[in-house]
Amino acid sequence: MVQENYREIERRVAAACERAGRSRDEVTLVAVSKTKPEERIRELMEIGVRDFGENKVQDLCRKMEDIPGDNRWHFIGGLQRNKVKYLVGSPVALIHSVDSVKLAEAIQREAEKKSVTVPVLLEINIAGEESKGGVRPEEAKELLCQAAALDRLRIRGLMTIAPPGVEEANRNYFRQMRALRDELAALSLPGVEMKELSMGMTDDFETAIAEGATIVRVGTAIFGTRAPGEPEWKA
Repeated sequence: MVQENYREIERRVAAACERAGRSRDEVTLVAVSKTKPEERIRELMEIGVRDFGENKVQDLCRKMEDIPGDNRWHFIGGLQRNKVKYLVGSPVALIHSVDSVKLAEAIQREAEKKSVTVPVLLEINIAGEESKGGVRPEEAKELLCQAAALDRLRIRGLMTIAPPGVEEANRNYFRQMRALRDELAALSLPGVEMKELSMGMTDDFETAIAEGATIVRVGTAIFGTRAPGEPEWKA
């Protein structure tokens, strides 16, 4: 089932790219595998899927250890500073959720210890929701400038989580994100490649693609929802 679901989402991603006049290669589809068992991930790997998203450090570390291969693991959840050490130096391809200077500095310190560099996105709370992480758009420049001074971080772009269920409102948020990304890219800060826009999920990824997303994060439409009473997956 997950293979068929993924193929359908892939078809929709390709169609959204075509409608927007974009190349399919411009958009990375991340299968959000959080709470899902390893066998579902392996099923997708059988058809060539390699980009997976997790939002809990412990689950991600277990899955990276248990599932060998060339997967590109994306950390998409809120990251506590005391757990940075588990991700830095691991096979994580991209941390999507740097939302403070203190977190950026914690990543810098751990990366210095391990002599590595860490690709990250800056998380923007585009709708100003109190329940979500990220800095307000007007704070993004300050965060970028301070994070860009940390030589072990590789800032690749921005991430946001739009409010659920209001597609046209989200279109406006996605447009704001693209404008913000372009504004920050124009600063041309050394070591910053403001290329990526991680935005759009199951309910709105096609709208996000139309407005410039380069990474979409789709979970429910691929893996399905948990049945009533079904526990979250734990290693």
